[in-house]
Amino acid sequence: MSSKVGAIGDKDSVFGFKSIGLDVVFANTPEEIQKTIREMADDDYAVIFITEKAASLAESEIDKYRFKPSPAIIPIPGITGNTGEGMKNVSLSVEKAVGSDILKDK
Repeated sequence: MSSKVGAIGDKDSVFGFKSIGLDVVFANTPEEIQKTIREMADDDYAVIFITEKAASLAESEIDKYRFKPSPAIIPIPGITGNTGEGMKNVSLSVEKAVGSDILKDK
């Protein structure tokens, strides 16, 4: 089992992950982001953190890995803040797993 962990996004948002030992790739265009996800997946990364902005530019690529055991692709807020995409994806996953969105505000 792989223990590689990486981060993808703009430099300002993901540069700090280098200090804790993650492999960091600065990617801003949809093509760069999608290519990086494929390369990390092919290189057996267990976890890929990706800024919400970058994730929004590579949704179709991320969907290819959504139901695979690895890599786990985790959207995180970028330097500009939280867009809500990360929580939306968690809610979708929970809904698929249990049959309803138990995280929805009532």
